[in-house]
Amino acid sequence: MTELPFRDREDAAQRLAARLDRYRGRHPVVLAIPRGAVPMGRIVADALDGELDVVLVRKLGAPGHSELAIGAVDEAGTVELNAVAKALGVDDAYVRREAERQLALIRERRQRYRGGGPGLALGGRIVIVLDDGLATGATMIAALRSVRAQQPQWLVCAVPVAAESSLEDVQLVADEVVCLATPAPFHAVSLYYGRFPDVGEESVAIVLAGRWPGARQAG
Repeated sequence: MTELPFRDREDAAQRLAARLDRYRGRHPVVLAIPRGAVPMGRIVADALDGELDVVLVRKLGAPGHSELAIGAVDEAGTVELNAVAKALGVDDAYVRREAERQLALIRERRQRYRGGGPGLALGGRIVIVLDDGLATGATMIAALRSVRAQQPQWLVCAVPVAAESSLEDVQLVADEVVCLATPAPFHAVSLYYGRFPDVGEESVAIVLAGRWPGARQAG
């Protein structure tokens, strides 16, 4: 059983990389969900001799409670709603406005991280979608569905810690789920890390550009 808390995201990423070692040498694509998972994605991608990119999805916040996810939207504009949206009776007009707002942020991030260029081609590839933890799982599910539409050979969800109920939903979308710990009752993701600092936009851009101090050097 995995000991909690993780020291930090680096510790969690190293443990995940060890669990994913069977993909080393198979040139997987590691897609990190910004922002916190991006430095983790670099560690895992380097350990597996893979490539790193981001998958851009945004959660949709509930009316008046932006931190409560009612679903998520991906870069193609596809909206996934969860049970919370139904329970709150959120109307279509609100969902449309919130999705448009989050799509604008996704486009800004694509421009900032990759100069507006397209992400890596995923067709026929082993793709590992990574986040630093799952609470509701809404963002991860949207990310996995977005990747699935590009017809990867094998689709993996990888997280250090998750609510067990969220994993059940994710297992319906991914070919494989790798999770190190499912504490119950589940609390905020940050509580399962000794250190859980914010990861800024500039840090994400640096990691993706390969200028992060821990990045593998070419050649």
